[in-house]
Amino acid sequence: MTEYAPTALGRAAPLPATPAEAVLDYPPNPRVGTDYLVRFAVPEFTSLCPVTGQPDFAHLVIDYVPAERIVESKSLKLFLGSFRNHAAFHEDCTVGIGQRLVAEMNPKWLRIGGFWYPRGGIPIDVFWQSGPPPAGVWLPDQGVPAYRGR
Repeated sequence: MTEYAPTALGRAAPLPATPAEAVLDYPPNPRVGTDYLVRFAVPEFTSLCPVTGQPDFAHLVIDYVPAERIVESKSLKLFLGSFRNHAAFHEDCTVGIGQRLVAEMNPKWLRIGGFWYPRGGIPIDVFWQSGPPPAGVWLPDQGVPAYRGR
């Protein structure tokens, strides 16, 4: 494995203009050989509606079981923040985030839940996972209740 050199951690790092421009950092897994779950909860995720240009809001929950590498949290925050000016449907944002993490990090398993706030009066929740979870890994509920009107 190559030596890890962070691109964002410990230094000023501007918010990338687009998700494609964002660089995700993947340090070595400190517990290779042990299956464990890592969770990132992102309660204030935003993107733009590709039709109206209006902001969309979601609560994302990303769970993964690392293999050789983990994702560094500051680079992940910058990547997710880059969606603020990105116009895409809920499905594209949610699944695209999961697929990029899997393609670059190559975890043993990853799932993402996108709990989107209503657009046009209908909440849209999007779920994706890379395959079946490893046996014996504790998978807690993602903890986001179904949307209920006010």
